[in-house]
Amino acid sequence: MRSALPLLAALLLAAPLPAPAQERAATGTDLRIDKARIDRALADMVASGRAAGVSALVWKDGREAYFGGAGLADREANRPMRRDTLVQIYSMTKPVTGVALMQLWEQGRFGLDDPLSRYLPEFATMLVQDGTDAAGRPLWRPASRPVTIRDVLRHTAGFAYGDGPSPAEKAFAAADPLGLDHDLAEFGRRLAHVPLLFDPGSAWRYSSAVDVQALLVERLSGRKFEEYVREHVLEPLGMKQAGWTQPMERLDRFAATYLLGADGKLVREPDAVTRARNFPRPAMTMGGAGIVAPIDDYMRFARMLLGQGSLDGVRVLRPSTVRLMATDQLDPRIADRSWLPGKGNVGFGIDFAVRTGRARTPDENRGTVGEFFWDGAASTLFWVDPANRLAAVFFVQTKPFQATLHRDFRRAVYGDAYLGPAGDEAP
Repeated sequence: MRSALPLLAALLLAAPLPAPAQERAATGTDLRIDKARIDRALADMVASGRAAGVSALVWKDGREAYFGGAGLADREANRPMRRDTLVQIYSMTKPVTGVALMQLWEQGRFGLDDPLSRYLPEFATMLVQDGTDAAGRPLWRPASRPVTIRDVLRHTAGFAYGDGPSPAEKAFAAADPLGLDHDLAEFGRRLAHVPLLFDPGSAWRYSSAVDVQALLVERLSGRKFEEYVREHVLEPLGMKQAGWTQPMERLDRFAATYLLGADGKLVREPDAVTRARNFPRPAMTMGGAGIVAPIDDYMRFARMLLGQGSLDGVRVLRPSTVRLMATDQLDPRIADRSWLPGKGNVGFGIDFAVRTGRARTPDENRGTVGEFFWDGAASTLFWVDPANRLAAVFFVQTKPFQATLHRDFRRAVYGDAYLGPAGDEAP
């Protein structure tokens, strides 16, 4: 027995001990980027007529793992999709705004559960519909509780986001708070007089809340929102060309936007370049949209998030703040989540969707539990996958939003059968 002990010890030392599930999930060693598979997926998006041009950039394990493009940024000019092509990212602006506001939270300027009206008094009295009268006109009552800043960050405030069937949405359309001739202060004054769609905290509804975040940045910092973001987010991260405004000499690098009709044909949308050349700059700098960027600039933003708030030695947020933003903030009792479940098995953090479980169906987007992401109206997409040390950015300019492009790109990155690293158990 005594002679067997050294042999037993040697065997124990040679055999690797089973890693805890969390540790195995963090390694992500099963994922390999197949460049040819991604190339084929991008080419098919163009060949199938769903996009005029696409590009994609994947960063993994501290280096660029893939860049590729297919098709044309501008069909009429026969201009290819390139790394320096400027793309309208629409709602992928929202996470940038969220980072700016959370910098101010780190400075102690506000609390997440503070009432919004503490900093924006115009929102002190918010109304919610309470049935209709005998003539069918809406009846209004005070909201059951104040809107909090956490509500504003996770889309549970009850704000509308355009016209729609409800009286609150009709009131939003009539007030036109997001009219481009308004500045953010005027936006806030108008929105504060629009009734809420529901009591704060009772449902999830995509909304103008991120423009309220932009107004908060202005009010709390004492700086114009665009100036603050440029000086505290874009410039520190080396995002040299991203912004709400572009110099005239860059306008010919814009990707054209194409509308995909019911007949399956792409038709060019009225040109943003022509508008920029012939119309004055709008007064509104939206927190929820408006940034134009090349793909490398947005990848720097994604890499900062992958680096837990830091990039190339520059810290923009604390690691704990990034983790907070990437944590599901939705109470399980919030059952009404509008179209959010269409994004997959997800919750919602602070200006990001957050994957909370493995894909439930074969058609659901591939990805990893713990990833966080968002997209834009012209079908752009980005995500950060900490378990695989991966960030991905996908650029395209197709409207209306084409979810199949995201499905196909994610499958090309992960593989069709991917469910996540070992130890990443289904809920």
